[in-house]
Amino acid sequence: MILRESNDSDYNAILEVNRAAFKSDVEPKLVSNLLADPSAKPLLSIVAIIDDEIVGHILFTRCSLVPDKAISLYILAPVSVLPKHQGNGIGAALIRKGLEILANQGVDLIFVLGHPSYYPRFGFKPAISLGFETPHPIAKEHLDAWMVKKLNPRVGEDIKGKVICANALNEPEYW
Repeated sequence: MILRESNDSDYNAILEVNRAAFKSDVEPKLVSNLLADPSAKPLLSIVAIIDDEIVGHILFTRCSLVPDKAISLYILAPVSVLPKHQGNGIGAALIRKGLEILANQGVDLIFVLGHPSYYPRFGFKPAISLGFETPHPIAKEHLDAWMVKKLNPRVGEDIKGKVICANALNEPEYW
Protein backbone atom coordinates (compact mmCIF):
# COMPACT_ATOMS: atom_id res chain seq x y z
CA MET A 1 0.00 0.00 0.00
CA ILE A 2 1.22 3.47 -0.90
CA LEU A 3 0.22 6.52 1.15
CA ARG A 4 0.82 9.91 -0.43
CA GLU A 5 -0.58 13.40 -0.50
CA SER A 6 -3.30 13.73 -3.08
CA ASN A 7 -3.06 15.81 -6.24
CA ASP A 8 -5.60 17.31 -8.63
CA SER A 9 -5.73 14.18 -10.77
CA ASP A 10 -7.01 12.20 -7.75
CA TYR A 11 -10.11 14.37 -7.34
CA ASN A 12 -12.74 12.10 -8.96
CA ALA A 13 -11.38 8.95 -7.31
CA ILE A 14 -11.41 10.68 -3.91
CA LEU A 15 -15.06 11.60 -4.33
CA GLU A 16 -15.90 8.05 -5.44
CA VAL A 17 -14.13 6.52 -2.42
CA ASN A 18 -16.13 8.79 -0.11
CA ARG A 19 -19.39 8.00 -1.93
CA ALA A 20 -18.79 4.24 -1.72
CA ALA A 21 -17.56 4.30 1.88
CA PHE A 22 -20.46 6.32 3.25
CA LYS A 23 -23.12 5.13 0.77
CA SER A 24 -24.19 8.75 0.48
CA ASP A 25 -23.57 11.90 -1.54
CA VAL A 26 -23.19 14.01 1.62
CA GLU A 27 -19.51 13.20 2.26
CA PRO A 28 -18.35 13.59 -1.37
CA LYS A 29 -20.05 16.99 -1.47
CA LEU A 30 -18.37 17.95 1.82
CA VAL A 31 -14.96 16.82 0.55
CA SER A 32 -15.43 18.69 -2.73
CA ASN A 33 -16.46 21.84 -0.89
CA LEU A 34 -13.58 21.58 1.60
CA LEU A 35 -10.99 21.07 -1.14
CA ALA A 36 -12.22 24.29 -2.79
CA ASP A 37 -12.69 26.29 0.43
CA PRO A 38 -9.94 28.91 1.00
CA SER A 39 -10.77 28.96 4.74
CA ALA A 40 -9.83 25.24 4.95
CA LYS A 41 -6.29 25.87 3.75
CA PRO A 42 -3.65 24.89 4.20
CA LEU A 43 -5.16 21.43 4.21
CA LEU A 44 -3.76 17.92 4.16
CA SER A 45 -5.34 15.37 1.81
CA ILE A 46 -3.84 11.87 1.72
CA VAL A 47 -4.77 8.88 -0.42
CA ALA A 48 -4.11 5.17 0.05
CA ILE A 49 -3.28 3.27 -3.13
CA ILE A 50 -3.31 -0.49 -3.75
CA ASP A 51 -2.57 -1.87 -7.22
CA ASP A 52 -2.78 1.60 -8.77
CA GLU A 53 -6.28 2.15 -7.31
CA ILE A 54 -7.15 4.80 -4.75
CA VAL A 55 -8.81 2.78 -1.99
CA GLY A 56 -8.78 5.29 0.88
CA HIS A 57 -8.71 8.98 1.63
CA ILE A 58 -8.34 11.27 4.62
CA LEU A 59 -8.74 15.02 4.87
CA PHE A 60 -7.46 17.39 7.55
CA THR A 61 -8.50 21.04 7.31
CA ARG A 62 -7.44 24.15 9.16
CA CYS A 63 -9.56 25.42 12.03
CA SER A 64 -9.20 28.06 14.73
CA LEU A 65 -10.08 28.67 18.36
CA VAL A 66 -12.16 31.43 19.94
CA PRO A 67 -10.82 33.15 21.93
CA ASP A 68 -7.94 33.31 19.49
CA LYS A 69 -4.79 31.58 20.66
CA ALA A 70 -1.46 31.44 18.87
CA ILE A 71 -1.73 27.73 18.15
CA SER A 72 -2.23 25.63 15.03
CA LEU A 73 -5.38 23.49 14.83
CA TYR A 74 -6.78 21.03 12.31
CA ILE A 75 -9.87 18.86 12.12
CA LEU A 76 -9.95 15.36 10.68
CA ALA A 77 -13.03 14.97 8.47
CA PRO A 78 -13.61 12.63 6.81
CA VAL A 79 -11.62 9.41 6.55
CA SER A 80 -12.94 6.88 4.05
CA VAL A 81 -12.01 3.46 2.68
CA LEU A 82 -13.65 1.51 -0.13
CA PRO A 83 -15.98 -1.10 1.42
CA LYS A 84 -14.07 -4.08 -0.06
CA HIS A 85 -10.91 -2.84 1.70
CA GLN A 86 -12.43 -1.89 5.06
CA GLY A 87 -11.17 -3.73 8.13
CA ASN A 88 -7.64 -4.08 6.78
CA GLY A 89 -6.00 -1.17 8.62
CA ILE A 90 -6.11 1.32 5.75
CA GLY A 91 -8.08 3.91 7.71
CA ALA A 92 -5.71 3.54 10.66
CA ALA A 93 -2.69 3.92 8.37
CA LEU A 94 -4.17 7.09 6.86
CA ILE A 95 -4.83 8.54 10.31
CA ARG A 96 -1.32 7.75 11.55
CA LYS A 97 0.29 9.18 8.41
CA GLY A 98 -1.75 12.38 8.66
CA LEU A 99 -0.92 12.82 12.34
CA GLU A 100 2.78 12.26 11.61
CA ILE A 101 2.84 14.83 8.79
CA LEU A 102 0.94 17.43 10.81
CA ALA A 103 3.14 16.90 13.88
CA ASN A 104 6.22 17.44 11.69
CA GLN A 105 4.64 20.66 10.39
CA GLY A 106 4.29 21.96 13.96
CA VAL A 107 0.51 21.59 14.30
CA ASP A 108 -0.56 21.72 17.94
CA LEU A 109 -4.01 20.10 18.14
CA ILE A 110 -6.17 17.82 15.96
CA PHE A 111 -9.93 17.54 16.46
CA VAL A 112 -12.36 14.88 15.27
CA LEU A 113 -16.06 14.17 15.62
CA GLY A 114 -15.96 10.41 15.38
CA HIS A 115 -16.59 7.05 16.95
CA PRO A 116 -15.54 7.24 20.63
CA SER A 117 -14.30 3.64 20.68
CA TYR A 118 -12.13 4.04 17.56
CA TYR A 119 -10.18 7.29 17.80
CA PRO A 120 -8.73 6.92 21.34
CA ARG A 121 -6.33 4.26 19.98
CA PHE A 122 -4.64 7.16 18.15
CA GLY A 123 -4.40 9.29 21.29
CA PHE A 124 -7.65 11.25 20.95
CA LYS A 125 -9.37 12.26 24.20
CA PRO A 126 -12.81 13.72 24.92
CA ALA A 127 -12.57 17.41 24.02
CA ILE A 128 -15.55 18.76 25.97
CA SER A 129 -14.01 17.78 29.32
CA LEU A 130 -10.79 19.55 28.27
CA GLY A 131 -12.65 22.79 27.56
CA PHE A 132 -13.10 22.62 23.77
CA GLU A 133 -16.56 23.44 22.44
CA THR A 134 -17.90 22.11 19.15
CA PRO A 135 -18.53 24.55 16.29
CA HIS A 136 -22.25 23.75 16.56
CA PRO A 137 -24.28 22.12 19.33
CA ILE A 138 -24.35 18.32 19.22
CA ALA A 139 -26.71 15.92 20.97
CA LYS A 140 -25.78 15.18 24.57
CA GLU A 141 -25.43 11.46 23.82
CA HIS A 142 -22.75 12.28 21.21
CA LEU A 143 -20.59 14.62 23.29
CA ASP A 144 -17.97 11.90 23.81
CA ALA A 145 -17.56 11.72 20.00
CA TRP A 146 -15.97 15.22 20.03
CA MET A 147 -12.28 14.49 20.60
CA VAL A 148 -8.90 16.16 20.48
CA LYS A 149 -5.32 14.95 20.16
CA LYS A 150 -2.43 17.05 21.37
CA LEU A 151 0.49 16.86 18.94
CA ASN A 152 2.56 19.48 20.72
CA PRO A 153 3.30 18.60 24.37
CA ARG A 154 4.03 22.28 25.08
CA VAL A 155 0.36 23.23 24.59
CA GLY A 156 -0.84 24.08 28.07
CA GLU A 157 -4.02 23.20 29.93
CA ASP A 158 -5.04 26.86 29.70
CA ILE A 159 -5.81 26.46 25.99
CA LYS A 160 -9.60 26.20 25.76
CA GLY A 161 -12.40 27.65 23.68
CA LYS A 162 -14.80 27.14 20.82
CA VAL A 163 -13.45 25.50 17.67
CA ILE A 164 -14.27 27.30 14.43
CA CYS A 165 -13.83 25.14 11.35
CA ALA A 166 -13.64 25.92 7.65
CA ASN A 167 -16.73 27.51 6.12
CA ALA A 168 -17.65 24.35 4.18
CA LEU A 169 -17.70 22.29 7.40
CA ASN A 170 -19.26 25.00 9.52
CA GLU A 171 -22.83 23.88 8.81
CA PRO A 172 -25.16 22.50 11.51
CA GLU A 173 -25.99 19.36 9.49
CA TYR A 174 -22.43 18.11 9.86
CA TRP A 175 -22.68 18.28 13.64
